[in-house]
Amino acid sequence: GCLVPWQFLQDSFSCRVKMSVRNPSRLLDLAGKHLLRDDALAFSVLEDLPTELFPPLFMEAFHGRHIETLKAMVQAWPFVRLPLGGLIDMPHMGPLQAVLEALDGLLAQKVRSRKCKLQVLDLRNTGQNFWSMWSGASSYECSSSRMAPVAEQSSMAKQHLAPLKIFIDLCLKKRTLGNFLTYLLRWVEQRKASVHLCCKKLKISAMPMDNIVKVLSMVQLDCIQEVQVNWIWHLSTLATFASLLGKMSNLQRLRLSPIHLSAFTEQEQDHIAQITSQFLRLGHLQDLHLDYPSFLEGCLDQMLRCLKSPLDNLSITNCWLTESDLTHLSQSPNISQLKGLDLSGINMTDFNPELLRILLEKVEGTLQELDLDLCGIKDSQLEAILPVLSLCSRLRYFSLCGNFLSMAVMEKLLRHTTGLPCLTQERYPAPQESYRSQGVLLEARLAQLRAQLLEILRDLERPRVIWISPSPCLRCGKNICYHLEPIIYSCTAPA
Repeated sequence: GCLVPWQFLQDSFSCRVKMSVRNPSRLLDLAGKHLLRDDALAFSVLEDLPTELFPPLFMEAFHGRHIETLKAMVQAWPFVRLPLGGLIDMPHMGPLQAVLEALDGLLAQKVRSRKCKLQVLDLRNTGQNFWSMWSGASSYECSSSRMAPVAEQSSMAKQHLAPLKIFIDLCLKKRTLGNFLTYLLRWVEQRKASVHLCCKKLKISAMPMDNIVKVLSMVQLDCIQEVQVNWIWHLSTLATFASLLGKMSNLQRLRLSPIHLSAFTEQEQDHIAQITSQFLRLGHLQDLHLDYPSFLEGCLDQMLRCLKSPLDNLSITNCWLTESDLTHLSQSPNISQLKGLDLSGINMTDFNPELLRILLEKVEGTLQELDLDLCGIKDSQLEAILPVLSLCSRLRYFSLCGNFLSMAVMEKLLRHTTGLPCLTQERYPAPQESYRSQGVLLEARLAQLRAQLLEILRDLERPRVIWISPSPCLRCGKNICYHLEPIIYSCTAPA
């Protein structure tokens, strides 16, 4: 008689239940296919449909283009999050439009379905684990306790008023906005009161600043946690972007590409102040990577004073800094907990040897990665840091490629670092004795010196792998060469 739709569906499969007791996934698969044959039945069943059947049925509807069933399932989605980006590499207009139309209906409802818990539409390329959990035979054996947690709402009114969040990773790499992003931004703009567009990862390359400002005006800037700029900007352009950067109060990682400094004028000085002052608002910044930041020469202290919290990783590469800049860096309270320090490409040839030692003393207790490639470091400078380097007990990666070191100092380096328990990746320059006076590499001589380095490793009796990089590389001409075989010493190797 008066069976509810799901009871009716169960009854229609009763003749197959005995065959499927040991394979519940087979039963759910049959149920899903039966539902998708009849949109009207699917609509009536959704309110009583078991939660574990929603993901596989949604995947069937999504890939099978059952648009009406798809819309109905969005409005009855029993999880807090719908990870739509996990189903497709790049959101296509058809499925996205169907989902957004369903959300329009959901937002218009004064009282939602008692089953619907949807608060987040996730368009990022994540969530594959969620869908794969339901896609195989083993997935249906998962208990409901292993499903994504669902936060119960205290009232329907509260659930209705909570803004819907849409998560997306933005990669702005074209001069004009694509169809997908244009459509989504227009949809969000028309529903600003009830929809928040959230972006945790922002990458920018070849997009004009006007378009960047337009896109970010639609985004909840305090959601952004990672910003990466892979494009050469003028300092004035970075200053414009800085006003947006300062609103990203939860930013954790910032990576900036080369910044073009036309001339150090009073106006440029104003731009620098405008940029560095925004760091005062970035209280959660952990990783700061600045490549070719020409504007920092002589002004590094300006930026360091504005840092609000200790950094985990700092990378300032391929630029000119002064001794005063390095002094300010070593004195900054916000580098004392550094795990990673990269100063590669900063010429320190004429710097006081003690500067590097003072800097390393500040971070010796936490430092895990140290990159000093192409810094023009000489024997006297390296010898100054060897005692403190031997105290960096957590150091696991150390690179000195492209510097000017003698064989004698390299032997001292290997002996001072042999007691570091975590050091597993070591990259060093070919000794100066490998070259003629004109800088031409003597390959036979380098082979002899490599053999001597292996003997030193044997004498130290600790298993190690070190890479020796001639500069420039004979194969590709680059300043650092990774083509040669490493020098490997194992305690079990014959003498």
